[in-house]
Amino acid sequence: MLVNQMVRRLLGLMGVVGGVTGALYGIRPLQSFFQFHLSRLQQVGVIIGGGVLGGLIMYLLAPLMITAVLQFTDWVERRLQTTSIQDLLAAIGGLLVGLLIANLLSAPLAKIPAVGGILPTLGVFVLGYVGVMVGLKKRDDLGGLFGFWGRRGREKTRDLATSSKEGSVKILDTSVIIDGRIADVCKAGFFEGTAVIPSFVLEELRHIADSSDMVKRKRGRRGLEVLNILRQQLGDAVVIYEHDEDQGQEVDSRLVRLAKKLNAKIMTNDYNLNQVAELQGVPVLNINELANSLKRIILPGEHISVYIIREGKEPGQGVGYLDDGTMIVVDGGKHFVGETVEVTVTNILQTSAGRMIFAKPRTS
Repeated sequence: MLVNQMVRRLLGLMGVVGGVTGALYGIRPLQSFFQFHLSRLQQVGVIIGGGVLGGLIMYLLAPLMITAVLQFTDWVERRLQTTSIQDLLAAIGGLLVGLLIANLLSAPLAKIPAVGGILPTLGVFVLGYVGVMVGLKKRDDLGGLFGFWGRRGREKTRDLATSSKEGSVKILDTSVIIDGRIADVCKAGFFEGTAVIPSFVLEELRHIADSSDMVKRKRGRRGLEVLNILRQQLGDAVVIYEHDEDQGQEVDSRLVRLAKKLNAKIMTNDYNLNQVAELQGVPVLNINELANSLKRIILPGEHISVYIIREGKEPGQGVGYLDDGTMIVVDGGKHFVGETVEVTVTNILQTSAGRMIFAKPRTS
């Protein structure tokens, strides 16, 4: 908060300086254009007014400018976190080549009548952008030409091919990355093999993280954070796979095709993708099914402790939850709301939404 106030005051001061400077250099042209004359005192008043106006405008616009700068730096940081060093080097190299060409062409372009004043500046932006895009698209060829990352890329491709033959390659889709539980699975040491993140899945995460919708933006950023956690936990076992085929198809279809190509399994929480992949013979690892399989097994007649948090729908009922999220409906538990009570399981109901346990207070 203190930093924002200091920056706001600094921008206001810059506005004052800009307003004074503009008034100093603008008085004479304005007098000549409108053919009027200002006295010395009036000129001083115009200069002071210009400074006050410039400072006020900058001070009022400062919060918007600070917010815009913070959002831009946050966006740049997210992009850098998910951009490989090869892409950065290729983009920087392409930018330098584009700027060099623009510099060589600036003198001839400046001699063109009428538009010669703006063509050199326009050429810097256009050729710089073209250089970056060409560098990114041709990064593999450039790396192979100079030999500093092409060899490493080929080694990674060979390692991925070897892993796919062993059946230990898992392709992560967007839903399982955003869900985040895959990071806990890896931390517990239950993940084996290679985790493949297709480039189109990474691009989808970036698109979600840049969404104007706050909920989607948070989900996208959560997915990018999970990827960084996976990179820290698994190291080289996390591979960003550049897959440029089938660009016109949906993400699910591209995931299934890639899984077939690499002889890999798909890790997902998406029910539709789960069904489509199984129909086409692609093995699927569903985190939701894993979580359900790890839930505590409870049988009718068992005695358990449960904290009653609220009343149930039916008269006299109380509702509580187990640690894994399973709902327990306690008949006669209304009087125990806000308390932990021993109950006896009477029935277990398995529904499409999950498991529901019915119980009654334990009688000694």
